[in-house]
Amino acid sequence: MKRARIAWAGAVHDAIEADGQLELLTPAFKGRRVTFDEVVWLPPLAPVDRARTVLALGLNYADHAKELDFKAPEEPLAFVKGESSLIGHRAFTVRPDGVMFMHYECELAVVIGKPAKRVKKADALQYVAGYTVANDYAIRDYLENWYRPNLKVKNRDTCTPIGPWLVDAADVADPMNLALTTTVNGQLTQQGNTKDMIFDVPTLIEYFSSFMTLMPGDLILTGTPDGVVDCQPGDVIVTSIEHIGELMNTITAAPKAA
Repeated sequence: MKRARIAWAGAVHDAIEADGQLELLTPAFKGRRVTFDEVVWLPPLAPVDRARTVLALGLNYADHAKELDFKAPEEPLAFVKGESSLIGHRAFTVRPDGVMFMHYECELAVVIGKPAKRVKKADALQYVAGYTVANDYAIRDYLENWYRPNLKVKNRDTCTPIGPWLVDAADVADPMNLALTTTVNGQLTQQGNTKDMIFDVPTLIEYFSSFMTLMPGDLILTGTPDGVVDCQPGDVIVTSIEHIGELMNTITAAPKAA
């Protein structure tokens, strides 16, 4: 099942995809269908009553590490992102003034479904609620070291579009064999496959849960293949993952100071 979270008619609703429309689950509107163009898309994540942990991987595809002229890591290269950077499908990402290189990163995002502590790799996928598409923008100007990207590279407001759907884990037969593509203004600029991850999803869950408890709603952004290019205001970026969805996002210039 494809699940969404949207704003419509002055309220936030959970919805599911139904015959090319959104079917609302809110009790007062249950069963009502609206079109994709009638709503504001939000990150497809249920609210949690605590701080949501967002874990992101760097250099988790060998071709991307090679593209950046870096040695592939020997253990997962992870950093933490703030939830405030998350925005939804069809939203706008701000390119700061004066930036020389800002690029997308098409990534499979894993949503944890139940508490995970010291999970074995063989059991890891049992702890996944579902999958969505993330676009983890990076601002290369601020990069000091690819092995430790600083906050200004990866944690800026509006710089992590996610969605449009949360696809139930049961509906994804093999998360480690999904094609990824990115287009900029309709031109194909990136393509890869999750099978080329250095550390696959079960390995990542085993690794993280060995020293911390993963909780329902937590996210793991699993890295991107090669093929990143600079994005300018007005560019329309579509990051797509087979069986998961197409996440559309537009770059906009920073607002002028009053």
